[in-house]
Amino acid sequence: MTRLDEHVAARFARMALENVAREYPNHITHLLNGDADAKTPRQLHPAFYGSYDWHSSVHSHWLLVRLLRLFPHAGFAPEIRRLLDRHLTADKLAAEQAYFERPHRATFERPYGLAWLLQLAAELHEWHVAEAMHWHALLAPLEKLAKARFAEWLPKLTHPVRSGEHSQTAFALGMTLDCARITDDRPLASLVESRSRDFYLQDMHAALAYEPSGQDFLSPVLAEADLIRRVLSRKDFAIWLTSFMPQIPVNGDTDWLQPVVSKDQSDGKLAHLDGLNLSRAWMCAGIADALPENDRRGTAMSAIAAAHAAAGLAGIREERYEGSHWLPSFAVYLLTRRGMKYE
Repeated sequence: MTRLDEHVAARFARMALENVAREYPNHITHLLNGDADAKTPRQLHPAFYGSYDWHSSVHSHWLLVRLLRLFPHAGFAPEIRRLLDRHLTADKLAAEQAYFERPHRATFERPYGLAWLLQLAAELHEWHVAEAMHWHALLAPLEKLAKARFAEWLPKLTHPVRSGEHSQTAFALGMTLDCARITDDRPLASLVESRSRDFYLQDMHAALAYEPSGQDFLSPVLAEADLIRRVLSRKDFAIWLTSFMPQIPVNGDTDWLQPVVSKDQSDGKLAHLDGLNLSRAWMCAGIADALPENDRRGTAMSAIAAAHAAAGLAGIREERYEGSHWLPSFAVYLLTRRGMKYE
């Protein structure tokens, strides 16, 4: 697997720096309450207007914080600091919060974008340096709002959403749980753990053969397992996984889950498959890591993770904005093993 050295990090940082300041093309998910709401992306979202859409802008900002934290003295570090100082200001983040609080916007970016916002908050919370603490303090009101949105929504959600795109609950719950633990938000962590058990612990014989759909960037089956390994002990997770994914071989065979190929990376939806390879890679790695050391299924899951990582990383092309505005975030999440500490 590619190692995230400073050279690789610089490539991903360059793409994110260019994209978060690029306003167009822009896919706005925007509910208008009246004529006055017809505004440009920068007017609607002064902090997170770039990278094609709001959630991609948020996780591109996470990428920049993550790389700055890991490579604080790299050549790209000063430019990241300047951009974060420009985007993460009190006025701009207050405007972002005001957008959420206007009528009829309770579902905006729920759950995917909210989960990435919490990932950004968690990254800043963990990084105990003055600049990170400053940015986190500015982001804190929006973080509080995002947590409140999950706390309001999850008790009312009667069934999980098992899609392979933004609406999927398993992926978002995994990220939200990580943030709740990192920030020591025990009520939110307890709620996510409880709802995860309600939604998924009785699942058996996952229909992995039905995946992927043609524009998935998340696996419903693997994301569920990647969430549940955060909730259960190693022993209990291994038992649950036997019922949930009985198709995992114990001989290291990988033919049963091969990387996918996007036939047109200029098509924004078809380019999702490159992201699927990356997310499958980190999910399989997380599953392997959570199994007991003597569990032979770990060999197959690790090998599948490596194959998907290679395919996903090869699919990131700077000249293809349809992928470059978001795939680097997935690559950095994978290569830095984010989310791997929680069982």
